[in-house]
Amino acid sequence: MFIKAPTDNIEIAPPWPRADLDEVKKLAQYPVALIGDAQSRLGMMASPIRPVTPSPRLAGTVLPIHAREGDNLAIHRALDDALPGDILVINANAETNRAVFGDILGEICLAKGVTGIVVDGSIRDVDELAGQGLAVYARGISPAGPWKNGPGRIGFPVACGNIVCNPGDAIIGDNDGIVVIPQHALSDTIERTEAQERTEQKMRDAIHAAV
Repeated sequence: MFIKAPTDNIEIAPPWPRADLDEVKKLAQYPVALIGDAQSRLGMMASPIRPVTPSPRLAGTVLPIHAREGDNLAIHRALDDALPGDILVINANAETNRAVFGDILGEICLAKGVTGIVVDGSIRDVDELAGQGLAVYARGISPAGPWKNGPGRIGFPVACGNIVCNPGDAIIGDNDGIVVIPQHALSDTIERTEAQERTEQKMRDAIHAAV
């Protein structure tokens, strides 16, 4: 861990399977709104969870973190076990007055192959994070820094933006927001999204033909 702090009060789940990244990338070719439509318009995070960096395209698998509001010890500890393709999905209890993620954590993410962060809470160092090329979504922005005392939980299901996110689920983001796809439903969602795209393309063709 980059910082020196005891982590005895951080509960860590056993290793979990992750959604196939090739399938995630295949689905990520489509807009979040289209994927949501293919999921019966379920699984999309609440609108306050918004992109705060200029490159919001995000695709990977959920590494869930439950952090105490205003405290990021669990986030630091989670990065010890992060794998390339993981996306940090952080329940920070919707606290927006104190940030739990900033540019130092961003540097660690890049070193670990984590390219996306979703925080139901606040982040800071927006300009620096943008320069790193990370896709960062959050409920709020605050210059106030975090504590590092814990407690926290890593690898257990969390609520983020009103959606339950299980470890290893697929997660995709764009300028419209975030959609979460249960790991077991990924292949079926790809097929449904492709079918939805064909249906909508027929509608576009019909519109142009009528003009």
